Amino acid sequence: MRTHLLAIALALAAPLAAHAQSADLVLCDRVAADPSDPDKPADVKGVAEIAPSDVATAIKFCKQAAGSSRRAMFALGRAYAANRQTAEAIAAWRKAADKGSSAAMVELGVLYGTGAGVAKDEAQARKLFEKAAQAGNPRGVSNLAALGSAGGAAPADPAQARALLGKAAETNAEAQYQLGLMLSEGDGGAKDDVAARALFEKAAAQNHPGALERMGAFAEGGRGGPKDKDAAKAYYERAAALGDDDAKKALERIRCPYAIKDKQGKLVTTLCF
Repeated sequence: MRTHLLAIALALAAPLAAHAQSADLVLCDRVAADPSDPDKPADVKGVAEIAPSDVATAIKFCKQAAGSSRRAMFALGRAYAANRQTAEAIAAWRKAADKGSSAAMVELGVLYGTGAGVAKDEAQARKLFEKAAQAGNPRGVSNLAALGSAGGAAPADPAQARALLGKAAETNAEAQYQLGLMLSEGDGGAKDDVAARALFEKAAAQNHPGALERMGAFAEGGRGGPKDKDAAKAYYERAAALGDDDAKKALERIRCPYAIKDKQGKLVTTLCF
């Protein structure tokens, strides 16, 4: 009889434990998920920076969820970094990277590239960025391009960056935005405003702040497609609501289009409508 009751108790406890683990991950995501982490589910917004008031909560719940989630292990590293526990952050990111977290690879690469908390090692940074880029992480691609060739003796290869971004851009908004920038500026190949605008539009549809701002600029200037001031303003407003400073400046410029200057060319005032 006791054995039967024990079996029932264990059967009931299993889903409860799973639910508790899931709750830990939900809370970890809520306060510490990185918006640019490819592991992040689409319904998780993420935070650009962990709020000081949330650091202790992030460490607690991300640590509890980290045993079965590389995303939580990466977020735990973010929480430690926000708490200025550099050694703990590095240890968490290494564990997450070992489990395949491309976001953790990028963070470690940044540390090695800058010598923050570890001995500066550009070769190691390059390896980490390459591995992250191969996994489709857009930050890995852009950081790899910024590093240049081995040892930093030659400039970066924008053409290679374009190729890597092209693969990541199939599904990732940040990659779409970064590739759009390269196409709009002619980096790594021919300039193509039409293709750039299409990429910005895809990323903007996913509420990428930078892409929304670029769509506003392209619509305002008629780059790569029709000129539409109303659409431009709408894009700027969406980007500004997400905190994009360039979009905020563009909205102010639209609101106050006329500048009054003195004889020396110094701004006296603006006329706003």
